[in-house]
Amino acid sequence: MKKINWKVRFKNKTWVIAMLAALFFIVQAVLLVFGISWDYNELLQRLITVVAGVFAFWGLIIDPTTAGTADSELVLNKNKDVEDDSNE
Repeated sequence: MKKINWKVRFKNKTWVIAMLAALFFIVQAVLLVFGISWDYNELLQRLITVVAGVFAFWGLIIDPTTAGTADSELVLNKNKDVEDDSNE
């Protein structure tokens, strides 16, 4: 365990997801050994709803015209909304 670069591993999203899944199944197996039945379907549905909500919110606040999450200089310096001229 001393010769594993944990910082690099935790930066790898695929590895983190696989580790979380493995830990989930280990916890489930340990609970079954002690006779504890855990119905995780409702918890999983709520978790998916929360994650989807966070992604939807994040999609509403980012500026799709720029790289990253910051607004462009033009938008940052803008004082009023530009009216839509496409209906004329």
